[in-house]
Amino acid sequence: MRSSDITIIGGGVMGLMTAREFLNAGASVTILEKNLCGQEASWAGGGILSPLYPWRQAQSITDLVLPSLERYPKIAADLHEKTGIDPEWTRSGLLVTQNPDDILAREWCRNSKLNVENPDAATFQNLNVRTENPIFLPAIAQIRNPRLLQALKQDVLNKGLYLIENCEITSFTLEHNRIYHLHSNRGKFPVNEIVLTTGAWTRSIFQTLLIGLLDMPEIYPAKGQMLLFGAPPDTLRHIILDGDRYLIPRRDGKIIVGSTVEHDVFHKTITVDAHNLLFEFATALLPALKTAPLLKHWAGLRPATDDGVPYIGRHPEIHNLNLNAGHFRNGLTMSPASAQLLADLILNRPTTVNPKPYQFHPCT
Repeated sequence: MRSSDITIIGGGVMGLMTAREFLNAGASVTILEKNLCGQEASWAGGGILSPLYPWRQAQSITDLVLPSLERYPKIAADLHEKTGIDPEWTRSGLLVTQNPDDILAREWCRNSKLNVENPDAATFQNLNVRTENPIFLPAIAQIRNPRLLQALKQDVLNKGLYLIENCEITSFTLEHNRIYHLHSNRGKFPVNEIVLTTGAWTRSIFQTLLIGLLDMPEIYPAKGQMLLFGAPPDTLRHIILDGDRYLIPRRDGKIIVGSTVEHDVFHKTITVDAHNLLFEFATALLPALKTAPLLKHWAGLRPATDDGVPYIGRHPEIHNLNLNAGHFRNGLTMSPASAQLLADLILNRPTTVNPKPYQFHPCT
């Protein structure tokens, strides 16, 4: 089997964006994916390019979000040009209907240099909502994540990525604090630098294949269920965040409704309770959906950490093992800056983001 400079395990948005960063730097890259690329949390999310209530998140999340948001328009345009697949980056704007921490929200927007507006009556047209200090963030965009993943996959293949899908890792050859080979159902792979972008499955890899290490990431699954309605274009103009749920309008009129958060659930079974909860929320908030067809109900597994801050960097015990995982609900949003930070660290380039908050810390 061929040897690459960088071997990435996991082909979601984090793996593909990380591969793209290294390929653009001139490195050779292999991705090993246990199923098909982009079929887990990256595909299942809504594609809002902002955390929900970002002013409630750690500063280290903001530090990855803001540079990612700056890069996304160019990334989307470049992917569209190079692959012919339009990721549909769209500046929809975000309407927050209930904003009890108004001062904190406005301070975060001011510090982040994001415009914040007081929504007028027209913004609430066709919505049935009770408001509390509502705000509108016109700069917040979305991306159609399944199409982003298709475009990213095609782009990195065009750049020379060696991709093996349906590849299940079975063991590592680990000697003297270094991994020399990966063993899989598709054969044995020599490795130089290895990167885990394995999302919710990261901790289980440590528990089953890297037994005995003192440091393993505290990443656990958090299932999210979503609905998709079909509606005429312009039924809804903006992303709506109402309490802990949201509506996302696509360009073609489809409207995504999300989402549940079900911790420590390691399956993607959809439930009647979640369906009813999301359906009632959506049709109450946007009554036009009462006559729209319900097209789909699905679930995905997010890679959660206690504070939502991901692990990015080198493992303290294994010299050539690196992580870029644990982004919870914000993997799509933070992926450009996360990929750049990891590439900067491995390639010994100056970092634009302080790497310290994302380092491994001892489990307790």
